[in-house]
Amino acid sequence: MTTNTPDRARTRFPGISSRAYEHPADRSALVALRSLTGFDVVLRKMSGLFNERAIRLTFLGGAVRAGEDQFRNLHDMVRDAAYILDLPEVPEIYVMQDPRANAMAIGSDHPFIVVTTGLLDLHDDEELRFVIAHEVGHILSGHAVYQTMMMILMQLGSRLAWLPLGNIGIAAIIMGLREWFRKAELSADRAGLLCGQDLEAAKRVMMKLAGGTRLSEMNAEAFLAQAREYDAAGDVRDGFLKFLNLLNQSHPYSVIRFAEVDKWAREGEYQSILAGNYPRRDDDSSASISDEVKNAARAYRESWESSADPFVGKVRDIADAAANAAGGLFDRIGRRANGGGSSSD
Repeated sequence: MTTNTPDRARTRFPGISSRAYEHPADRSALVALRSLTGFDVVLRKMSGLFNERAIRLTFLGGAVRAGEDQFRNLHDMVRDAAYILDLPEVPEIYVMQDPRANAMAIGSDHPFIVVTTGLLDLHDDEELRFVIAHEVGHILSGHAVYQTMMMILMQLGSRLAWLPLGNIGIAAIIMGLREWFRKAELSADRAGLLCGQDLEAAKRVMMKLAGGTRLSEMNAEAFLAQAREYDAAGDVRDGFLKFLNLLNQSHPYSVIRFAEVDKWAREGEYQSILAGNYPRRDDDSSASISDEVKNAARAYRESWESSADPFVGKVRDIADAAANAAGGLFDRIGRRANGGGSSSD
C-alpha cells in the first residue's frame, strides 16, 4: 500500500482524478466509456481474452522484479509515484533484458510495469522517475485496460476486411484509435511531470529518446525550435506526408512530446494542480460527457489555429466537422448511458 513517503519533498495529490492530467481528447473518450452501463462487465470479459496471468508469469520467470533487495531505486520510484498520485496499490515493476529503451504498463486487475535495460542505461534517476510515473499515469487512467480491449476489437474487426468497403471502414477505426493512443501518451507525460515535478528531467527524456545519451551535444531551446520547424515544415505536400507518417505510430514524435509537456507546464494548468486545484476521483461518476467532448473539440481547434502546418489549414473545416460529429456521437452515448436523459446533467 502507498504508506511510505517519497525520497524528497514533492507535492502529493490526495484523491486526484486522472481527469486532472488527461489530454482533452483522451479524457472525453475515457469519460464516455466509463459512463456506459454494463461496460465494465463487457470490458472484463474482453480483457479475459488477454491472458494477464500468463503474461505476468512470463516476466516473473524471465525478468527481474524490483523490490527491497533488487533494483531498489526503481522500487522506490514506483512506490513514490503511487504515493503522489494516491494510487491504492503500488504496481509491481519488472526489469527485462533488452537493449532497446522501452517501458510499458500491462494488465487490468493488477497492472504492472515493465522497463528494459536499454531504458535504464539511457536515463539518469530523475529521468527514470518521470518515465516510471508516466506508466503509473497510464495505470491510473486505465489506459492499459481500455487499450487492450480496443486492440482485441481491432483484431476481431480485421477479420471482416473481406466485406465490401470493409478495409476502408476498419482503416478509419484504426486511425481513430491510434490517434486516441497518441493523446493518451501526452496524458501520461503530464502524469510523469506531476510525480517528478522536474520539467527539465521530463524534457531530457524526450531529447534522449530522439538523440541518445549525448546531452552535451544537444540544446533544449534548439530542440524546441526543431519542434516548431516540424510543425511549420514545407508546403501542403509535406503536411500530408507528416499525416501519413503518423498513421501507424503509437506515440507522438519526441519533438512533439517535448513541446507539449513544456507548453502544459507553462500555461498554468500544471501550477494550478500543484496548488491543489484538481478534480477528485470521487466525482468521476458525475463527469459530463458532452462537456468533455466540447473540451476535446476546443483543444483540437486551438491546436489547429496555432499550427503553422499548411496542410492543417487546408483540412481545418473537415476536421471541425469531424469534431462536431464526434460530439453528437458522444452525446448520444451519454443519453443512452443515463437512460435517455440529458448527457450534461
